[in-house]
Amino acid sequence: MSRPVRVLVAKPGLDGHDRGAKVVAAALRDAGMEVIYTGLHQTPEMIATAAVQEDVDVVGLSILSGAHMTLFPRVRQLLAEQGREDILLTGGGIIPKEDMEALETQGIGKLFGPGTPTSALVDYIKTWFAARHQEA
Repeated sequence: MSRPVRVLVAKPGLDGHDRGAKVVAAALRDAGMEVIYTGLHQTPEMIATAAVQEDVDVVGLSILSGAHMTLFPRVRQLLAEQGREDILLTGGGIIPKEDMEALETQGIGKLFGPGTPTSALVDYIKTWFAARHQEA
């Protein structure tokens, strides 16, 4: 009675480069996940609202603009305000290692840099989802 993982892929902010987000969305779909891609120029409020409305398990943010230290915590806060702390918030982009570590201490999931095989993200999400449903 397992169901597919539901993932929302979003491009927050003014960054207009979405090729990576589209590649990730396709890889997640190919791995059997249900994927909602919100498109470019999403605000944190739009992303959190869509995640709650779509009842997703995971939100993946693609951030190349350098605003990751603002955008990830804001989306996490908005999800928490809507009672959805259970959603895994992960993502990737141009994020220095020290910032990845700082964000993970704030409750953000594993973050992925350029060149990471999509299989690493797929495996991470599947492992997280399986562990979450074993606990339930």
